[in-house]
Amino acid sequence: MLERKRLKGRTHVTFILPEHTPHGQVSVVGDFNHWNPAAHPLESRGDGTRAATVALPSHSAHSFRYLATGDHWFDDEHADSHDGVNSRIHT
Repeated sequence: MLERKRLKGRTHVTFILPEHTPHGQVSVVGDFNHWNPAAHPLESRGDGTRAATVALPSHSAHSFRYLATGDHWFDDEHADSHDGVNSRIHT
């Protein structure tokens, strides 16, 4: 799931997944963090989910995917679109 909040020319996007699906560490990686898995790991929120929030410029589009333990890459079914390889988000 994706949540958005606009603030002064920026959009804070929160990437949310269930706590244990998939098991192990998960990071959101994309063109906004140079595909660096250490930049935005999802953290437990105590409500059965885990999340990471990224501030992006408003009125822009970005490619992203999730990277889980064991080099497991996957897309977000709630993304705005998909380009064949990556999920896409529009702010």
